[in-house]
Amino acid sequence: MINKIFIGDALEILQEFPDSFVDMCITSPPYYGLRDYGVQGQLGQESDFNLYIDKLLAIFDEVKRILKKKGTCWVNISDTYEDKSLLGIPFQFVQGMLNKGWILRNTIIWHKPNAMPINVKDRFTIDFEYLFFFSKNKKYYFEQQVEPVKQSSIKRITQKTFNQQGGGRKDYGRTGINPNRSSRKTLENFAKNFTGKRNKRCVWTIPTKGYKDIHFAVYPPELIETPIKAGCPINGIILDPFIGSGTTGMVAKSLSRNYIGIELNPDYLDLIKSRIDNTIKPLV
Repeated sequence: MINKIFIGDALEILQEFPDSFVDMCITSPPYYGLRDYGVQGQLGQESDFNLYIDKLLAIFDEVKRILKKKGTCWVNISDTYEDKSLLGIPFQFVQGMLNKGWILRNTIIWHKPNAMPINVKDRFTIDFEYLFFFSKNKKYYFEQQVEPVKQSSIKRITQKTFNQQGGGRKDYGRTGINPNRSSRKTLENFAKNFTGKRNKRCVWTIPTKGYKDIHFAVYPPELIETPIKAGCPINGIILDPFIGSGTTGMVAKSLSRNYIGIELNPDYLDLIKSRIDNTIKPLV
């Protein structure tokens, strides 16, 4: 079943899969009321957004069954306006997932520095989307990812904070730390052993990338590289029930992971296979 694309309805296909054999799910479901992919029964074209949420939750019930005990699930989803109001779809989806027993570990903000300008006069331009990180159980596979620390942060960490004034507890300076010998030693040891790296934060600035072929809802590979490295072991299996143009399969292959993709529209199959086949797998 691995490294294959299945064409058809995501819920129906997932119901045929065995229990507990996938390491990770990462996907971006069709957004509600945004695009028509030209296929009957497509997700996102329901008459009411509550029906959309219900269908999504039914699909992720199957995802949860299919995930291994230590599996993780990452969902990129955005909101929709209706009658000038945001519907709150990401929040309602998350609440539904929590009600189903999922554990929400992080809310990640995908900041789009090249977001398209819009000609509206009564609100701000939205330049971000959500990426929700769920786990099936309290103990799950996770490989911590790090990022460089800015020089200004390094300076702040290593400076003599005990002599700073204001803001903290009385007589303890800005830090609120009692300047005794042990706390000084702790800070000095931290500064001495500091590597210039820190755990990755939850706001990721990643430009959007257009794609010239038929599928126009493409998330950038950079958005899912970190989740895949963090949430799936090498040679593990990644599921994308809405694989679209095949980006998840491409990145999985490039990072020495396996993939399973589901796509409703058969017209995308050649595009998906072409993109994945042209991805080079590293020698790991």
